[in-house]
Order: sequence, then C-alpha cells, then structure tokens
Amino acid sequence: MDLDDRKITILKAIIKTYLETGEPVGSRTISRYTDLQLSSATIRNEMSDLEEMGYIQQPHTSAGRIPSDKGYRFYVDQIMQEKEQEVTEVKELMIQRVDRVELVLKRLAQALAANTNYAAMISGPQYHRNKLKFIQLSQMDERKLLIVTVVEGNLIKNTMADIPEPISQEELLNLNILLNSALNGLTIEEINLDVISRLKEQAGAYSQVVDLVLGAVARAIRADEEDLQIYTSGATNIFKYPELSDGARASQLLNTLEQKDVLQELIADVNETSDESGIQVYIGDETPVQTMKDCSVVTANYELGEGIRGTIGIIGPKRMDYEKVLSTLKHLMKQLDVTFKNEKGDKP
Repeated sequence: MDLDDRKITILKAIIKTYLETGEPVGSRTISRYTDLQLSSATIRNEMSDLEEMGYIQQPHTSAGRIPSDKGYRFYVDQIMQEKEQEVTEVKELMIQRVDRVELVLKRLAQALAANTNYAAMISGPQYHRNKLKFIQLSQMDERKLLIVTVVEGNLIKNTMADIPEPISQEELLNLNILLNSALNGLTIEEINLDVISRLKEQAGAYSQVVDLVLGAVARAIRADEEDLQIYTSGATNIFKYPELSDGARASQLLNTLEQKDVLQELIADVNETSDESGIQVYIGDETPVQTMKDCSVVTANYELGEGIRGTIGIIGPKRMDYEKVLSTLKHLMKQLDVTFKNEKGDKP
C-alpha cells in the first residue's frame, strides 16, 4: 500500500495536531482541520490504513491516534525536502538578480548625490526581525552534530558542534521535533528565557545540546548583518562647502565614507532609533558617528515588505537644504519600492 496525497495530508494533520495538543487525534478533529472535505467515516478508513502501514498508532482502544516513530520520520523528511526545494528556488532567483540589484543601488546612490550635491549612501536590503523557519540536527559521528538552521529569506547556516555524549537516532528525532515545535516562526527576541527554560526542561538529559542549538540559531538569524552591502557616491561633493573642505576635516570625512564598519554603526543606530516612517535627521553632535560631528546626516529606511529593509543616507553641511533633501528621500523611497517589486516579478 502506497502513501497517496490524501493519506499524506491526513498524516500531516494528525502529527501537527498532536504536536500542538499532546492528545490523541480523532477523525472528527481531522475533518475540521483539513481541506479534503471528507466525512469522518472516510477519514477513519484512511487512518486505519495509516495505522496498518505503521505511521500512526492507537495508545488504547477507542482513543484517537498518535504518530509513531515512522510517522515522525516521514514528517521530518518531508519538511526537509520542502525546505530544500524552497532554498534551491530562491538561490536560482537570487543568482539571476543579484547583479541587477547591485547595479540599481549603485545608480540610485549616484543619482541621489548628483541631485542633492551632497554625499550619499544606500545599504542593500536586509531581513529584520528574522523568523526561524526550520532546524535539522544530524549526527556526523558519535560526538559531533551538524546543526542546519533555515531562517526567513531562506538564509541557511550550517554549524558543527561537539556534544558531550552520543545521541541515539530516536533521541535525535525527538530533539528535532521538540525544537521545531517550540521555535519555528519565532524571532530571536521571542526566544526568551521562558521559552529556553521550557525547552531545556523538556530536553532533560540533552539540555546542553539545546544550549548549543540555540547559540547556532542566534548566529544564523544575525548572520546577514555581516554581509551588509553599502553603496556610496558623491564623497567629493564635500569640497564644495568651505566649512567641510579644509584638509584635515575633508580627509577625515572621505575616510569615514570608505569605512564599511563605521557606516554600519550609523545604520545600526538608525534602525534602533527611527520611527515607522524611517525618517531621521541628525544635526552636528546628534550624529552617532564621531567623524561626522561637523555635518548633518539625513536618513530614511525603505521597506520592501516581510521585514526586508534598507537605509538611505545623505551627508552634508549643517546648512544643507533640508526641504529638498527630505523631498528627495521620500521620492527615492517610493522609487526603491517600485524598483524592487519589479525585481521580484511583482506589478508596481
């Protein structure tokens, strides 16, 4: 007997429901949660077949069903297959458009600098408040564990971890199910002490492994910060303003605009302090970057949906034309929104 689409859908519904409730699952419950539009009697027949095939079991007479180890294994393998397919599709898409996106951002930075006569910067889009999508633990040898973490945007992070003692395949499967049930869909901020304490308590003797996994998850969720791309243009425009163009001051500013880590510091501050509109004006000493204290810096966050955000910045003298700069930024934010929607194949 083969697992057809109907049986797979019912099996998944049983496992998901059991993971949520911890209670045996009956046919009436499944009839409410699936889109099959089948009667309870039909679902009971399919559940009997699944039990005969070893994917579910009945803890005692007249009770509902719970997943067997074989059922859990099928469920985890299915999820892994689905995630790998998603990742493959996204990688193919990104390969096609990464050069295009970089070119668009570089050109926009150039246009912004030319339009305002100030220095300009644009950061590439990043995922903010990344949510965990999936965790897979695999034993490489008896004391080494591979932790595969998939987060929103299909960012994948592989981490090797040394474990204090060997783990059986059954316990490893249980840990996979426990971690995915508790953490999927959470941001790093939502994985708080209560969540961690509950997880470690449920993991029992393997609480140390949970610590290792949570560390790997935190690093994966924050990994894209290290790969932030920043595009600058118009740095030499500062020579047009006498208050910024003397040798030492100009040299310091030019050097700052070439230092990725300094610009990242500025962008991090913008992300922490900006409101929903994303517009922020720093004047003189308000500027978070010490070497820009003689300048005004106006920034805006562009939002592309689903937590994908980048930052636009204009650096100029304190006597900059604020009205023009703010108007230009608002227009550019809209332009970026349309541009990136077109990059993703959406209609503007």
